[in-house]
Amino acid sequence: MATLGGMSVSLITLLLFLHVIQQIQAVLQTGKWVLNVDSKNIHEQNKFIFTKTLFKDSTVFLQWMSEDCKHPVNLSISWYLRSSRCYDEVFGLDNSDINNYFMMHTEVREGGTGFFVFHNYEPMECGQHVHELAVKSFDVPRKIMKSESTASEKEETMGKNATTKSEDEEVQERMTSSVVPPYAVARAWEDGPYMFIVHVEETGSSSEPRGGSEESKAWKLQLEIRMLGPYQYISVSEWPLMCFYMVMCIIYVLLGVLWLGLSACYWRDLLRIQFWIGGVVFLGMLEKAVYYAEFQSIRYNGLSVQGAVIFAEILSAVKRTLARVLVIIASLGYGIVKPRLGAVLHRVVGVGLVYLTFSIVEGVLRVNSAQDDLVLLAAIPLAVLDSALCWWIFISLAQTMKLLRLRRNLVKLSLYRHFTNTLIFTVIASVIFIIWMSKTFKFSKCQSDWRELWIDDAFWRFLFSIVLLVIMFLWRPSINSQRYAFTPLIDEMSDEEKEAMMSDAFEGMKMRGMKTETNGSTIASKEDEDLKWVEENIPSSIADMAPLLDSDEENITTQFEISKME
Repeated sequence: MATLGGMSVSLITLLLFLHVIQQIQAVLQTGKWVLNVDSKNIHEQNKFIFTKTLFKDSTVFLQWMSEDCKHPVNLSISWYLRSSRCYDEVFGLDNSDINNYFMMHTEVREGGTGFFVFHNYEPMECGQHVHELAVKSFDVPRKIMKSESTASEKEETMGKNATTKSEDEEVQERMTSSVVPPYAVARAWEDGPYMFIVHVEETGSSSEPRGGSEESKAWKLQLEIRMLGPYQYISVSEWPLMCFYMVMCIIYVLLGVLWLGLSACYWRDLLRIQFWIGGVVFLGMLEKAVYYAEFQSIRYNGLSVQGAVIFAEILSAVKRTLARVLVIIASLGYGIVKPRLGAVLHRVVGVGLVYLTFSIVEGVLRVNSAQDDLVLLAAIPLAVLDSALCWWIFISLAQTMKLLRLRRNLVKLSLYRHFTNTLIFTVIASVIFIIWMSKTFKFSKCQSDWRELWIDDAFWRFLFSIVLLVIMFLWRPSINSQRYAFTPLIDEMSDEEKEAMMSDAFEGMKMRGMKTETNGSTIASKEDEDLKWVEENIPSSIADMAPLLDSDEENITTQFEISKME
């Protein structure tokens, strides 16, 4: 068992390490943004990118919210909407890569095929206070050409619609005949990842005051970008994840009610470990409820509640820590084989606090869109610590099951066998899933299977729920719960068990005062043999020797000697 656990943990450590290094955790995709542009930062950055996975027929809105111009300024505004079949191409962009994509009609990255729409407005004068950015009809998307296409092919494809001739007519008819909502500028033509780039440029003004100060030339502009689909602001890649959290929240509520009912019925027979299980179920229910509420906020408001996300990550960290501590103390036999943990308790508490700290730091950095290096710096120690905990759990399980075999406690041994098989299944399932995820997403040049990305988050929470469900079934409150509890009169070690434990512990070592026969059994020392021979062959008193004498003369002599002694 220990060998199997060591091999499994070594394999999962390597794969988990590779998984963490390649992992790109995306923040929840919002559907509403506010863009603030002024005369100071426009010289540093005049292109702004917004990314989201959209449903087909989702609408992109661009609204002029407010302006603050000291003098009239001419502004040139344009936007560029582009789709790609590669998820990582869209969501891996930063500000330095925007210029490589804006107004491009060819592939920038291998496999990044898709369509694009570009629209440029007439110069607008800041100060008129009335500006309409909506279009009269939606533009028809145009196909992105491969980079190796010839110049003549590019000229033929420019201005050509994104599909075949029949499909082109259908798309064009739908785009031109559909009613354009207020402030709408574009409509998505298929499900997929989209990038929306807004370009704002100052073109000067004829009425600019000469010799004016910088403050007199300053201006500010505020735009609002919204992406609304058939399910409000929720993205197509996060819609399955929101449904998953809804289902899991319902399941955890049912499990919590069931556990509470069983605990109330058999409250006299509850074990210590069953209180830990109840705490994990409660935290899991609360965590799923907070995540589902966060998705609902994004769906209906388009914005993420930052405090709620951080609170959910802290709840998730506490739940994972409590669950790992639960598995550790269960594998050590707390309340089942031993009444208390003793000196091991300090190690369990210390490891739990360290894991909680790393888990909270990693989660907060990830949801706050920190740099990948900082997130990786917190994720690697967390993965190493998780692997060390797996190794500790399997070693403890092997020792506990060995002790139960020596005590011939078949009921508890069967319980721990099922528990061990569950953990082995968890390790194997984790390894298989990590290999599949690495092959499909992490090591692929183009993440075209972006619809399955939600499984990366849902799988680990589902697997955790499966393990928790098995633990709840094995340690469920019942009228026979006390048969798993530690009983001193039964669970104390007998002399035979101590000798067996000593012989196993000091196997191969020569013990003082003891020698081993060929068959492995021990015999007493020479002094013990002599004392045993004396007790068996020498009478305890001289009077006891009388029956051993035969002749009358010897009897008389003996009686005479006894009288002299008296």
